[in-house]
Amino acid sequence: MKAAVITGHGGLEVVGIAQDLAVPEPGRDEVRLRMKAAALNRLDLFVRVGWPGLKLQMPHIICADGAGVVDKVGEGVTQFAPGDRVCIDPTIVPPDSPALMTGLENQTRIAILGEHHPGVAAEYVVLPARNLLKMPDMVTFEEAAAAGLVYLTAWHSMMTRGGLRAGETVLIVGAGGGVNTASIQIAKLAGCQVTVVGSSAEKCEKAHALGADVTINRQETPDWAKALYTMTNKQGFDVVVDNVGSATFNDSIRSTRIGGRLLVVGATSGPFVEIDLRQIFFRHLSIIGSTMAPHQDFVRVMSLIFQGKLKPVIGEIFPMQEAARAQERLADFDVFGKIVLTID
Repeated sequence: MKAAVITGHGGLEVVGIAQDLAVPEPGRDEVRLRMKAAALNRLDLFVRVGWPGLKLQMPHIICADGAGVVDKVGEGVTQFAPGDRVCIDPTIVPPDSPALMTGLENQTRIAILGEHHPGVAAEYVVLPARNLLKMPDMVTFEEAAAAGLVYLTAWHSMMTRGGLRAGETVLIVGAGGGVNTASIQIAKLAGCQVTVVGSSAEKCEKAHALGADVTINRQETPDWAKALYTMTNKQGFDVVVDNVGSATFNDSIRSTRIGGRLLVVGATSGPFVEIDLRQIFFRHLSIIGSTMAPHQDFVRVMSLIFQGKLKPVIGEIFPMQEAARAQERLADFDVFGKIVLTID
C-alpha cells in the first residue's frame, strides 16, 4: 500500500510516498480502515526534525488525524462493521492502562498517532476500536480529519481543565492555528466574550468571521499587551489561551486578570521562558497545562461538530502525494486553519 512517510529526520527532503508497505491486518479489538483523509499538525514538523530520545522505525507514517471507512474488523469487535464511516481519536492508550477506568487516560503514558506511533496518512491503517467514532453522512471526511487533535485539545484545555463559564472574557493569542480556530468557536459556544491577537489583518478578519468579538493585529499593535490592558480598564482577561510559547508568554501573563487562568497546550515559538514569579503569586494566577484529552472529551466535542455547532476550519487541501508541499505550507504560518491530505 501507499503512505506518506518520513524516511529519517531532517528537512523536506525526508518526506515522501512509500509505495509498497504491507497492508496491516486487524487483531483482536482492532479495526482496519480504508483511509479517505488525513490532516497535518505542527507535531508533524517536530517529528520530522526529531529531538533527542525520539527513536522511530523508518519509514514512519505521518499525521495524527484522519477519517475513513471501516474495511475489516478483528475478533471481538461488534460496534463497527465494514462500510461504517468513522473518525479517529489520535490518543493511543495501552489496553492495560489503569487510567482507562478513570476517564483521565491522557494523564498517563500515551502515544500520539504520527508521533511515537505510526500515523494515518496511508491507504489502510489498523487502530483499536476504542479510538473510532461513527460519523454522520453530512460531515465530510476532510472536516472530520481537520477536527481531531485540535478540537479535543482545545475542548479539554478550555472546558475540562480550564472550567470556562458563560460570561467570562477570553483572550486567544494567535488566530490561524488549528487549536486557536477551535478555541474561538468553543469559547463563543460557551457564551464568552472573545478577543483574539492575530498576526495580520487577514487573519484577524477571519477570526471575526469565526465569532471573535474583538481582534488586535499585532503587526499594527506590537505592544498588544499594553493596548489590551488599557482596553480592559486595567483589569485583564478571565482566561488567556497561549499556545505560542516563549515569544508571547510574559505578555499573556500580564494580560490575565487577578485570579485569572492562563491555559497552555503548546509552545510553537519555543518552550523556554523566564517568568517573574511575583506576577503569579501576587496576582493569584493559575497556569493550567494539558495534553490531548480523554476519549469522553473527544466524543463530546465531535458530537458538537456533528450537530453543526462547531465547524472545523480547513485552510488548504492537498493530495497525499504532495505531503512534502503540505508540510512546507504548514511551516510558513500563512495558512488559516488545518491542512488536509486526501487519500485515494
